[in-house]
Amino acid sequence: MADFTVRTRKFMRNAVAGRRQMVVDVIHPGVATISKADIKKSLISMYSANADLVFTFGFRTKFGGGKTTGFAFIYDTEAAAKQMEPRHQLLALGWAEARTRKRGAWKDMKKKIKSTWGTGRRAAARKAKRAAA
Repeated sequence: MADFTVRTRKFMRNAVAGRRQMVVDVIHPGVATISKADIKKSLISMYSANADLVFTFGFRTKFGGGKTTGFAFIYDTEAAAKQMEPRHQLLALGWAEARTRKRGAWKDMKKKIKSTWGTGRRAAARKAKRAAA
């Protein structure tokens, strides 16, 4: 693990979402970009958080290197994380089941939505999605 410093700013307690959210600055002069896993470990120790409830995303390295900025959410409970996090994150953690649709049913649904116009389009889309699922 390389030498790096993690600083947080714009810290906010979001009671509605049940999380703490912040902008994360990682300073790593003369070293390649730090992995999200290392950043996550550092945040866990800084905020005494549960490892499963820390989500880091959106990291971008500044031109010339040496500094990377991103975002982090630290949820209070697993239920809050499941409610607020995007589905692809929950799938990566194994907290959600992947949707399995038949290819033909999916194509029929798309065709039905495209071919219906006017006020009945939303109702037709709902009916077609239910049939495809």
